[in-house]
Amino acid sequence: MMYELLQKRRSYRKFTEQAVEQEKIDQLLHNALMSPSGKSINPWEMIVVTDKETQVKLAGCKPFGSAFVAEAPLSIVIIADTTKSDVWVEDCSIVAFNLQLSAEDMGLGSCWAQVRNRQSPTEGVSADQYVKELLNIPEHYAVECIMSIGYKGMERKPFNEDKLQFEKIHNNTF
Repeated sequence: MMYELLQKRRSYRKFTEQAVEQEKIDQLLHNALMSPSGKSINPWEMIVVTDKETQVKLAGCKPFGSAFVAEAPLSIVIIADTTKSDVWVEDCSIVAFNLQLSAEDMGLGSCWAQVRNRQSPTEGVSADQYVKELLNIPEHYAVECIMSIGYKGMERKPFNEDKLQFEKIHNNTF
């Protein structure tokens, strides 16, 4: 089952207009809250965005790689209280991937829009600052990513196992 889930999970940047049902959103969030974190600190938090106008504004957080956010019926912005943990990036990444696997398991598509360490279209403004201002996120928080989720508006082939890079696996030493 896990093998099939990993094989099927792909990034989807096109979604249908069908809204994600509240019970599916609740299940996605429940699954995300089960994510492990360093020392069980759980520095992450999530902002659920279903408002179309806000989705369009979120899509403008960086010049490339986030346009699909405007078309998604659901986005979950993954943030962290950076005062709680020095491994918040890793912890947020685990939450994001749990969301992606959970979405796929429910028949939904998802795509990660990286925010951390990206620039907004406005000179001198980071994508992180853009999102924080848009969503009223306190200064001591950081934005890792925007996970956009919805019903798949495109077909994707399963992962091509011919592309597995077994040469990157080392045993005991490099």
